[in-house]
Amino acid sequence: MKTKPLILLAIALGGLAAGAAVAAGNPCAQNPCAKPANPCAAKAGIDPKQVTRPAGYQPQAGDPKLGEQLWMDTRLSSNGMSCNSCHANHGAFQAGFAEPYPHFVAMAKDQAGLKAVHLDEMIQACMLMPMAAKPLPWDSKELAALTAYTRDAVQKTFRPANPCSARSANPCAAKPANPCAK
Repeated sequence: MKTKPLILLAIALGGLAAGAAVAAGNPCAQNPCAKPANPCAAKAGIDPKQVTRPAGYQPQAGDPKLGEQLWMDTRLSSNGMSCNSCHANHGAFQAGFAEPYPHFVAMAKDQAGLKAVHLDEMIQACMLMPMAAKPLPWDSKELAALTAYTRDAVQKTFRPANPCSARSANPCAAKPANPCAK
């Protein structure tokens, strides 16, 4: 009977040691997005009026080629970020991104209390939150271009993936210590 408690203790200690070893060798053990440095998590909230389409607004046709340039342009922000900073290789979208807009977006709900957003409204939210900039003018060619590029080039080719799948945008994917990379 004395060996049973010792065996249980050994198993528990072995599990703790194994867990610590995995965490020590796994760069994903500490989620970098959970830190206050995450620009989407840092803000307490934004005024939904800043990102909601104004009355009478009619979206304009946009130039996807200009939108692609703007997607990479850090000058749109006040903090050196671009759309590509969060969405490198068209990543960091939730599975719902594949759905037609308007739809639920957790970031818009959490930060602005919006139950559903149009794509151009989500772009405006990204301008305010991660990019720490002013929203683009609703009648601007820049907003129309970003909306066209995001819809036509990014959203149409987006396929929801397993969060543990190896993707180049995932800094932890190729590490052998990452349990999701198997």
